[in-house]
Amino acid sequence: MTSIQHNLQHVRQQISAAAQRCGRASEEVRLLAVSKTKPVSAIEEAIQAGQLAFGENYVQEGVEKVVALAAHQQVEWHFIGPLQSNKSRLVAEHFHWCHTVDRLRIASRLSEQRPAALGELNVLIQVNISDEASKSGIALPDVAALADAISALPNLRLRGLMAIPAPQSSYQDQLAVCLKMAGAFEALQRDYPSVDTLSLGMSDDMDAAIAAGSTMVRIGTAIFGARDYSTQQ
Repeated sequence: MTSIQHNLQHVRQQISAAAQRCGRASEEVRLLAVSKTKPVSAIEEAIQAGQLAFGENYVQEGVEKVVALAAHQQVEWHFIGPLQSNKSRLVAEHFHWCHTVDRLRIASRLSEQRPAALGELNVLIQVNISDEASKSGIALPDVAALADAISALPNLRLRGLMAIPAPQSSYQDQLAVCLKMAGAFEALQRDYPSVDTLSLGMSDDMDAAIAAGSTMVRIGTAIFGARDYSTQQ
């Protein structure tokens, strides 16, 4: 068993245990392996271990990996980093999901640039749930208006919400923030049948996110090891 295979097994066990503690089925929570800065060989190891959903933060690096691993047609690629307008075409043309839509201009560009042959691009609205100046995302009160605008665009499929909460020192504080996101997610579900994804939770707050109702957790270092940011693009 490789170290990545072992790490994946351990993370899946953690997800399952967290789900069971709050009365949920482990199948309700998808694992998104965050592979930013990691080589293609590491992703191939994860694929061999059964992991098929990967998240990339940097557009050019992500596109290179999508192209290099194109033979693995079952793999699902998620863009999870901040997206600039001048790079939206690359995301529209290569990824299956974009988690970081936080303004109509980006959504409109993704819609216009999505090749029809690829089908709809799955999009999540990023919420700046902790109101941090250093992070992208919109405020919770603005979600409804942006969701309404996105739902009217062709070539996009609104799937839900994503957030990166600020670090909290206690589980109860983490849970309180995650429950705010869960409430917004449930409200969105009532209005849009396509909404089924709450991308919330990383290694440090995964338990609280799952207890609140997250359907997708984003885990990187615990699977692939420490990152080398000298390769960042």
